[in-house]
Amino acid sequence: MPEILTSNVEFKTNGETAHGFLARPDGDGPFPGVIVVQEWWGIDDHIKDVAQRFAREGFAAFAPDLYHGKATSEPGEAQKLMMGLDMNRASRELVAAAEDLSGQSFIGGGIGATGFCMGGGLALTLACNSTHIKAAAPFYGVNPNPIDKVKDLAGPLFAVYAEHDDFAGESVRNGLETALKQHGKQFEIKTYPGTQHAFFNDTRPDVYAKDAATDAWQKVLALFRHNL
Repeated sequence: MPEILTSNVEFKTNGETAHGFLARPDGDGPFPGVIVVQEWWGIDDHIKDVAQRFAREGFAAFAPDLYHGKATSEPGEAQKLMMGLDMNRASRELVAAAEDLSGQSFIGGGIGATGFCMGGGLALTLACNSTHIKAAAPFYGVNPNPIDKVKDLAGPLFAVYAEHDDFAGESVRNGLETALKQHGKQFEIKTYPGTQHAFFNDTRPDVYAKDAATDAWQKVLALFRHNL
């Protein structure tokens, strides 16, 4: 298995210093980059693990800490943290994170964006807001507001959804598909049968769906390898 490096790093955003978790292959690179956007839990062990999985596949993966040091495993607290998050500020932070990552000496080529739940919506918005993002793979996220932001996507989109999902249900999927077609974007929307929201998170046995998660992961890797 390839050696990887992990570190907590700083970047400038909104006139302040923000932080995040970086995982990348050992060596000088250049490596393609990936922005990994957190779930409502914060930068927890699962998000760090996802970043490290990307690193083992040859990507430099950066997970910006949108909660600024806070994380939880309690659903009630996670909801409070998400509700207290200024989404416009978070979006600006993600754009700044992509800008910072693109300037690192070990980065070559483009940057991809992925995220989960809350982070899925923010990853898709990031792909609309930053020209550094050359491909995006949001997992069960809400759509950008306004949806016409998708006209600014600079690369292909692979959007992952669960069949049984009250957060990102059929209306979300249909709305995204309509807008992507309207603006002539390259995309694939895949809804995995029998799955529930957060099915990719293997730390949650109540919803984790191994076969669907494995298939989605391979498709995301293929998307990023082809376009970054």
